[in-house]
Amino acid sequence: MSLKHRLIVMNFLQFYIWGSWLITIGGYWFNNREWSGTDFGVIFSTMGIASLFMPAIAGIIADRWVNAEKLLGIFHLAGAAMLFLLPQINNPTDFFWVMLVNMMFYMPTISLSITVSYSVINEAKLDLVKEYPPIRVWGTIGFIVAMWTISLMKIETSAFQFYVAAIASIVLGLYAFTLPACPVSRQTNKKSLVENLGLRAFTLFKQPKMAMFFVFSMLLGAALQLTNAYGDTFLHDFAKVDAYKDLLAIKYPAIIMSISQMSETLFILTIPFFLRKFGIKKVMLFSMIAWVLRFGLLGFSNPADGLWMIILSCIVYGMAFDFFNISGSLYVETQTDHSIRASAQGVFMMMTNGFGAIMGSWTSGVLIDTYFKAENGNFQWQGIWFTFAAYALVVAILFALFFKHKHNPAELQTINH
Repeated sequence: MSLKHRLIVMNFLQFYIWGSWLITIGGYWFNNREWSGTDFGVIFSTMGIASLFMPAIAGIIADRWVNAEKLLGIFHLAGAAMLFLLPQINNPTDFFWVMLVNMMFYMPTISLSITVSYSVINEAKLDLVKEYPPIRVWGTIGFIVAMWTISLMKIETSAFQFYVAAIASIVLGLYAFTLPACPVSRQTNKKSLVENLGLRAFTLFKQPKMAMFFVFSMLLGAALQLTNAYGDTFLHDFAKVDAYKDLLAIKYPAIIMSISQMSETLFILTIPFFLRKFGIKKVMLFSMIAWVLRFGLLGFSNPADGLWMIILSCIVYGMAFDFFNISGSLYVETQTDHSIRASAQGVFMMMTNGFGAIMGSWTSGVLIDTYFKAENGNFQWQGIWFTFAAYALVVAILFALFFKHKHNPAELQTINH
């Protein structure tokens, strides 16, 4: 098997694990457990909590003591143990702690898999910019295949989704030990602990423009958690209505929601054109408007004559997700000093996947439990989605008013140097 194909397998399994439960855990939670939406929001915040510190710690370990591919294997094997344990938990508090440990092992593997890919491609003296994206896209494909697997096996509301993820995690954990070695960096050993933790990048908050950008990154990170947490649960809820329960969209909701990930693979290809044409600020505004449409369309939709709105909301998701994450990363790349660019990207990820994820998961759970649950326990979905749409609209308006950035096409050229 060629090096490219070995990395493709790694990326496919990396996101297959996540796709096996991330979108469908809501169906399991609300159909098998009589636990609250607030508790569910707290559970979903575990990935944000883990993202605050674990990727940095894992990076130090991989740089100083343990090869990245070996650490990747160790973490996936440990994560598999937690995934096997989850279905045995009978109260939300214990579920939180087990899921937190699982996320502490899984979240750093995302950056470790990137490190392994970069190391292997560079060692083979291949063009990184040219070779990595076609390899990484197989991660998204793995996520889609996992969602289809869970849906076609009809285990979206079952604990078996965690077993599927655990088995995939074991396979990748063992497979990682066969990957080419990623030697410990001697140069990194000479750096201080402060430098390795990326703390120098926090000086960016002294710059008003960068501080504003990171705040909006956190606010949009919250929006991402809303759609991940409740999209699949929304469709499952229609099964309670006789007129909808036999529709294909209700029998296989994860397949419908996977259109979002399919859309991602297409919108990635359009980003260079939009960035050159409109600039980073407008592209990010397009993302925010797309979030408004994503939530608003879901608010008006149903799985029968409104199915087209659900599908359109999934297509719009590709723009909402890609245009913010990729253009935001490029903005950080072009606006920071070369010596702290890597750690600045870490701050960007911390604000979106860390603080943003925690804020979105926790506040949405409390909000839904307090204002959008009927006396019989049913969700008031239209109110939920319209509230989320209003939130995204307010963020977009504030971003347009307060974030100042003049488009300079020449900045994009610096990314290749």
